[in-house]
Amino acid sequence: MRPLAYVGIGANLGDARATVRAACERLRPLGALRCSSLYRSAPVDAGGPDFVNAVVELQPTLDPAALLAALQAIEADFGRERPFRHAPRTLDLDLLLYGDEVVGTPSLTLPHPRLHQRAFVLQPLLELAPALQAPGLGALSAWLPATAGQGIERLAG
Repeated sequence: MRPLAYVGIGANLGDARATVRAACERLRPLGALRCSSLYRSAPVDAGGPDFVNAVVELQPTLDPAALLAALQAIEADFGRERPFRHAPRTLDLDLLLYGDEVVGTPSLTLPHPRLHQRAFVLQPLLELAPALQAPGLGALSAWLPATAGQGIERLAG
C-alpha cells in the first residue's frame, strides 16, 4: 500500500471555484480520497486576481515522478500556460507531500519547498490532517503561526 500524498490546487483565472472543484474530481482516478474546503487568498509574489485554493489527500496509484507527470497533464487539459514565473493560472497542481519521501531532482522537490511558508497550503492541508508531519519540517501545525499575516478566507459551500 502506498503512503498518503497531498496535492495543492490553485486557480485565479476564469471561474476559479469551478476549476478547483473540477480538479478535485479529476484527481479521483489518481487515488484522491478527499478534498479540503475551498479558500480564497491573495497572490504571493505575483499580481492578478485572488486565488481559490484547496488540498486533496490521495492514496496514489503512481510513484512520485509519474504522479507529477499526471498532475502536469491535468494542468495542460485545463489550459495551464507558463509564460513567466508566478503568472496567473487557470490551474496549478503542486505535489506537496508523498508520505515520508524526500526527493530533490530538477523536476521534483519533496516535501514541496514552500509548503510550510504559505497559509493557502497549510490551512487546507491541516484541515485534512491536523497532526500531519513532514520530513525535515516536523509538525506542520507548528508553522501556521508564522503565516498569520497572510490573507486567507475559507469559502462557504
